[in-house]
Amino acid sequence: MKNIGSCHCGNIRFEVEGDIDSGLACNCSICQRKGSLLWFAPFSAFKLLTSSENIGSYSFNKHVIHHKFCQICGVSPFAEGADPAGNKVAAINIRCIEGIDLDSIPVHHYNGKDV
Repeated sequence: MKNIGSCHCGNIRFEVEGDIDSGLACNCSICQRKGSLLWFAPFSAFKLLTSSENIGSYSFNKHVIHHKFCQICGVSPFAEGADPAGNKVAAINIRCIEGIDLDSIPVHHYNGKDV
């Protein structure tokens, strides 16, 4: 399934292939503050539809995840990182996916605060 997403102002638009079967709510210092609900997809399934000109990037701690945000509206629709096997992944903030019923998505709570 093709999923279309964006930041609030539309400066960042993307599509990602795959079935969103669950979301991950992390309590690490950044996810808790942003309120992200994440779904991980292979980076090869992710396609940026707009210019990267106004996309900011933020990394912290071990600097393995690059949190992307719109420098105009401030929304963080995705991040880039790697899975435990080293494969590049897109961490999609499913709150930024168009037409999704968030109440139908099972949520897994991850203790990123203590990692």
